[in-house]
Amino acid sequence: MVIEVGDYVVRISYNRDVLFKVVEIKPNGIVKLKGISYRIIADAPIQDLELAGGMRFTNKENDLMEQIQETVKNLVLEKKLMKDKHKPILQKTGKVLHIDGDTFYLSLCMKYYDILGVNAVGENVLEFEQPKKISSLLQKHNPDILVLTGHDSLNKKYKNLFDINEYKNSRYFAEAIKEARKVNQTGKQLIIFAGACQSYFEALLEAGADYAASPERVLIHALDPVFIVERIAYCPFNEVLSIEEAIKNTVTKFRGVGGYETLGVARKGGPVVGINGEKS
Repeated sequence: MVIEVGDYVVRISYNRDVLFKVVEIKPNGIVKLKGISYRIIADAPIQDLELAGGMRFTNKENDLMEQIQETVKNLVLEKKLMKDKHKPILQKTGKVLHIDGDTFYLSLCMKYYDILGVNAVGENVLEFEQPKKISSLLQKHNPDILVLTGHDSLNKKYKNLFDINEYKNSRYFAEAIKEARKVNQTGKQLIIFAGACQSYFEALLEAGADYAASPERVLIHALDPVFIVERIAYCPFNEVLSIEEAIKNTVTKFRGVGGYETLGVARKGGPVVGINGEKS
């Protein structure tokens, strides 16, 4: 068995639970891996890897994708029923700025924002550069909702769960949040989701995020931020979005994401002008 950069593999010692792509093979036989469904970067000895062949997902991931497709189908149907039930209305949903350290995950999220009718723009910015670029990006896009994500991880041999230095990228997410809050100080001005797999949940909330990963330091699904954002974007500005409602469509639920209740950002208006110039 020859494993090369670009191959799809699973880890034998982890019961082949997550599908990875080989990013780098080091001279010492350690392989750098990137998750396909989960926002995880991992290292593994080459002897612990097995080629996945034509596999798109592991059995576990395949079950999750079926769950996700059902969730998306229901959300699309929900919006259609609301549209059919009411006469045409002028509606402004929240604008999203999604900043992602990974181009693959960014592309995936943008695809699902589009399917769910969420007004979103994406920027690929590596995690360590996010604090430096967040201010100019906020001024450029002027969003209602900000997503700061990418990759993260907790040291395998950590000594203190509440030491930010034990995390790969949590400190960059925290710094970016603080910089964002210098531009938009409160959740009424900007709602923030931040973090990735195993991120330092408490530190990100303390820095000023409204929602964050990962309460139980688990792997979060690539689409978890999308499902939170969709709830915020369509919730009316004068209604409180409970944390239970915000996370109900996420894959990892309270183990992977959490935060505070917020006000929504959607607004209705009028009139709506029809094809013939008539007002509704």
